[in-house]
Amino acid sequence: MINKFLQFLGITKRAGKLVEGYNKCEETVKRGGVFLVILSDESSENTKKKFKNYCEKKDIPCIEGISKDTLGKVLGRTEINVLCVIDVGMSNKLLELWRTTI
Repeated sequence: MINKFLQFLGITKRAGKLVEGYNKCEETVKRGGVFLVILSDESSENTKKKFKNYCEKKDIPCIEGISKDTLGKVLGRTEINVLCVIDVGMSNKLLELWRTTI
């Protein structure tokens, strides 16, 4: 099932509904309009703490448990640590697919 999650993550990027990278994600979360945050396993403890605090304050779901290399490969990069989904429908589908993998 993780493959379906990753495939849909790729679709989300192609649809232009994915924000990639620490700075861009932080900016977007502060501004509003983020419906899901995805943190890689290798994100620093400070990064995880900061984004989890944002998620808690703004009631945004947060997914962890995927390597930065896997996220990067799916999105056409070498690695990525922080992602934000800016579409409610796509974030709900990603959450649904993620829950079936656990």
